[in-house]
Order: sequence, then structure tokens, then C-alpha cells
Amino acid sequence: MTVLRLARSELKRMTGGLLPKLTILALTLVPLLYGAVYLYANWDPYGKLNQIDAALVVEDTGASSADGSRLDAGRKVADSLVDGHVFNWQTVTSTDVADEGVSSGKYAFALKIPRDFSANLVSPGNFDAANQAMLNVTTNDANNYLLGTIVDKLTTAVHATVAKEVGEETANQLLTGFGTIHSQMLKAADGAHELASGVSSVHEGATSLHQGTSALRNGSGELVAGERKLLDGANALNAGAGQLSAGLGQLQDKTSTLPADSQRLADGAAQVAAGNAALNTKFQTIAGQLAAAEQASAAAAAQAQRARVVDSTNRLVAAGTINQTQADAMLADYDAHPAAAPSVSSGPAGALTGAAAQVQQLADGSAAVSNGASRLAAAAPALTEAVGQASAGAGQLAGGSADLAAGQQNALAGAEKLSQGAQQLDDGAAQLDSGSASAADGAGTLAGELATGAGKVPNPDDAQKDSVAKVMADPVAVSNVSQAKAGSYGAGLAPFFLTLALWIGVFMLIQAMRPVTQRALASNAPSWKIAVGGWLPFLTVAAVQASLLTLVVDVGLGLDPAHPVLMWVLMLAAAMAFSAIIQGVVALLGSPGKLVVLILLVLQLVSSGGTFPWQTTPEPLHVVHQLLPMGYVVGGMRHLIYGADLAGIVPTMLGLVGYTLLGLAMSAVAVRKHKFWTLKTLKPEIAV
Repeated sequence: MTVLRLARSELKRMTGGLLPKLTILALTLVPLLYGAVYLYANWDPYGKLNQIDAALVVEDTGASSADGSRLDAGRKVADSLVDGHVFNWQTVTSTDVADEGVSSGKYAFALKIPRDFSANLVSPGNFDAANQAMLNVTTNDANNYLLGTIVDKLTTAVHATVAKEVGEETANQLLTGFGTIHSQMLKAADGAHELASGVSSVHEGATSLHQGTSALRNGSGELVAGERKLLDGANALNAGAGQLSAGLGQLQDKTSTLPADSQRLADGAAQVAAGNAALNTKFQTIAGQLAAAEQASAAAAAQAQRARVVDSTNRLVAAGTINQTQADAMLADYDAHPAAAPSVSSGPAGALTGAAAQVQQLADGSAAVSNGASRLAAAAPALTEAVGQASAGAGQLAGGSADLAAGQQNALAGAEKLSQGAQQLDDGAAQLDSGSASAADGAGTLAGELATGAGKVPNPDDAQKDSVAKVMADPVAVSNVSQAKAGSYGAGLAPFFLTLALWIGVFMLIQAMRPVTQRALASNAPSWKIAVGGWLPFLTVAAVQASLLTLVVDVGLGLDPAHPVLMWVLMLAAAMAFSAIIQGVVALLGSPGKLVVLILLVLQLVSSGGTFPWQTTPEPLHVVHQLLPMGYVVGGMRHLIYGADLAGIVPTMLGLVGYTLLGLAMSAVAVRKHKFWTLKTLKPEIAV
């Protein structure tokens, strides 16, 4: 008996009447009912959200922004939601009505915009009262659990939209502020330039002031030195004035008797003058008498002298000393030049005459003294009075000089204070000069840095502000490059539910078809032929299931896979592997094998990664995912439907062939086991 004959025999048995044919037809449609109908019902649920009633409550009263403009963000959000038609929004009057509607199921959920929504949006303008704007959502999982997740996505989108719009407005205001800062910094730079110019002028003035204070400092020093000298002079004047006053006092004392004494002197001098005049007369008389006597004596003496000269020359001639001629010449010469006779004045008469002259002079002098003494006596009272006045003036001078010395002492103290003040002023002027120089440099640096800083502060125009504000409000844009993308929610679930439908379809076949026929077991055919022959009917119906399911999903639901032929081939390969495994398990274990197949279905349902990634399942299920075939089929279907990399398809096909061989091996073991009949074979505990 050949394999094909065994398979054809089983197929004839299953289609031998109307009811068996209808049974096979129903079993063929099981994957279609499960997979296609489920995908049809969930093909695009997000596109039908507008059929869900949702309550919308707008209590926002609006607010005024920092620039004075009116913001009605709550109404704007509400209008945007209504115009978007994502849900069938129903505007209600109060939060209580909305909550009651959600509780009763009238509304799937409620979105409530509170009174302070706009006010809180503009509150960051006041650092002391910044608050987040709230959107209040009321859901009820009794209405639908997944709806809460959908609403969360909606509110997240609304939050992002509002935050973006508000962020754009805020960023626009910020950029406008940058422009204002830029212009103000330019003004500040201009002002700083003017300040630098003014400070430079101050510096020049401070330099001149310093020069003046230095001169004042030097001059005040010289003034102090001069004041000290002046003080010394005043002290000396005071001392001299004191001495002068004392001397004049003594002079006044000494001259107090001068008028009387001078009068007595004048009287005495007059008497002396009269006596001298009388004496002079007597001297004149005596002198005349003596002069006559002396003249007579002189003539006698001359003659005697001539005789002595002649006698002398004669003796000389006689002696031979001279000759007579010489002697005559000498006498002639003597006669020509006789020796001077003594004058009357050289004798007593002359002496008396001279004395008389002196007496006469003395008389004249005495008269002069008398006259002078008389005048002195006349002037002495005035002199005495003048000396008194001088003494009084000297006393006043002494007092004034003392006052002058005291005043000069005060002047010196003032000059020293002036000098100290001038030094301090000069030091301050020096500091002012240095500080103004630093200030001038700093003002220049400030002006330059302000100008530089102004150049670095953005000054965008309106178009730039709009562009930058959009970027600032939404700085991160996601460029989603999808290497393989499902066209709809149903397309995203298709790989999982098509694969699951194939397993369920084969599992349902085992309820009506026998894994191995008793006739085949009774034959002499090899175990492998019997196993393959028992499997081929399952494969045939499973292939029809897979083909029909693929056709309906592709054409009827519009799945539009990227590789439709390869997808159909993979579906056939999955049907081949699933039918072999299920037929082999049930053939080997009998009726308990059906429970095992059901357990394998559940394990693959949770571990194949049909909805969430299989890596998110508990760790023990990772092992299940690696061991059982459904996860590999789901992954391969995704690549073929969405157009991803096909490198993993061949290994998946080979793996399915391996699972097929594993199922056939179990079936062969079952055939070998069941060729030997026992009492349990004749009367099994659980009928197949």
C-alpha cells in the first residue's frame, strides 16, 4: 500500500457523504472564521474612534498674557478637538454632568478644561505664581479598558499640541526680548562710549587737578616754612620790641633831668665864654709887648751871626781848607741868602699869641657851647616828651608784636593744617587720577564689550522669530524611517492571527479526522508510509485552509503584502509543520494528545510575540518562544507582509521542515506502537 493510496482512502472516507463533506468544508473554513473575521473586525479601530461619544467640558475663562493680548486656550483646544473628529465630542455644561455620563456609560470618557487653564498657561510670566495648566480626564475601565490607553495617547497629543503652541508664543516673546536686549545693549554701548569719553575728560581734569594739588602741596609746604620764619621774626620782633621798650624806659628815666642839666650847662658855658674873652684881651696885650722885645733881640743876633761866618771863612782860608775866592763866594752867598732870623711867633710872644688864639677859639667854642646848651635846654623838654612817647610806643609795639607772634603761631598751625590738607588732597587727587584712568580704561572696555555682546545677542526679524520659536517650542523632531511598516492596525495583527488561525484550523481537523486509520495499521506497510499516509489528509485540508485564508485576507480585507507569493508559500509551510506536529502528537498520545496540542497553542499564544515583543514576556516563556514554531512563523510573516529583509525566510522555511520531520517522526513512532494491539487498543480508556 502506497502513501498516496493511504491518504486517498482516508479522504474518500471523509467525503463519502453529504455530512462528511459539509464537515470538511466547515473545518476548512475554521481558520477563515477565526483569522479573517477577527482581522476584519479590528482592521482599523483607530479610524472608527469618531463613533465613540466623549464628553467635553470647557470652563476656562481665559487670561491676559504679559504683552496684554487675550488668551483663550481652553476654547481653542476644544475647537481643535471638535474639528479633528477623532472622537464624537459632546459638549456638556458641567463636570458633574460629564462624570455622571461616564459613570452611566453614556460617554466613554470625559475631558474637562478647568477655569484656570489659560491663566496657568500664562503664569510663567510671574515667577512667584507659575503653575502648570491641567487637563482633567475621567475614564471608566468598565466602559472599555483599552479606551483608557487610547485616551492617554489623545491627551498626550493634546498636551504636546498645547505645549507647542504656548511654547511657540513664549519662545516668540523670548526672541522678541532678545531683540529688545540687543537694541538696549546697543544703546548701552553708545552710552558706555559717551561714558568713556566723559571719564576720559574726568581723567584729564583729574590729571590737571593732581598737578594743581601737587603744586598746592609744594606751595603749602613753602607756606609752612615761611610761616615758621615769620613766626621766628615775630618772636624776634617781640623780643626786640621788649628790649626797645625797656631801653626807652631807661632813656626816659635818664633824660628826665636833661632840661635842667642843659640849662645849667648853658649858663656855665656862657660864663666860660665871658672869661675866655677877658683872658684873650690880656693875652693880646702881653703878646704885643713881647713881640717888640723879640725884634730887637733878633737884629743883634743877625749881626753876630755875620761876624761868626766871616770869622769862620777866614779860618778856613787860613787853614788852607778853602781859598779866598771860595771864601768870598761863600760870604756872597750868605749875604744873598742870610739865615732866617727867629720870628716873633717862634718865641714867647708867638707862643703867647698862639695861646691867645686858642683862648679866643675857646671863647668862641664856649660861646657855641653856650648857644648849643641854650638850644639843648630849650629842646630838652620836647626831647623828654618824645622819649616818653617813644617809650609808650615801644610798649605798644611790644604788645602788638606779642599779639603778632601769637597770631603768627596760629597762622603757622593753620598753615600746617593747610599743608596736611593739601597733602591729603594731593593724595586723593592722585588716587582720583589713577582711578579715573582705570575708569576710563574700564569704560572703554565696557563700551567695547557691550558692543561685542550686542553683536552676540540675537536680533531676529519676524520670519526668523517664527521659525526659531517653532524649533524652540518643539526642539526634537523624530524622523521616523520605517524599514517595514504595517499599513493599518489590522495589518499589524495579521501575522499573529493568520498563524494562530492555521494552528487552530489544524487543531479542529483532529476532532473529525483520524491521525492514523485502523486499516492502515492492519496493513503490512512500513511505519513511515503509514505515518505519512495519515498525515497527508491533514496537510491537504490545512493547505486549503491556508490558501483560502490568504486569498480572503489579501483580496477581501486588502492586506496587500509586499511579497504575496512568498507569504502564501510560508503559510503552506506553516500548515505543513503545524499539521505534522499536531497529527504526530495526537497519533502518539491519543486523546490526551489533544490536550497537549491545546497547551502548545496557549504557550505559543503568549510567547510568539504576536502583540507585544516576545522579549517582554517572563523569562521562562523565552525558552518556549525559542522551541516552538509559531514565533518563527509570525516573524517570517511580518517580513513578507511589510517588506522587510528576507534573509531570515530561508532559515524559517528550513526550521518548518524540521518541525514537519519531527511531527512525522512522532507519527511513525505512534504507528509502530499501535501495530501491536492490546486490550487497551480494543477498549481504550478514552475513545479517540
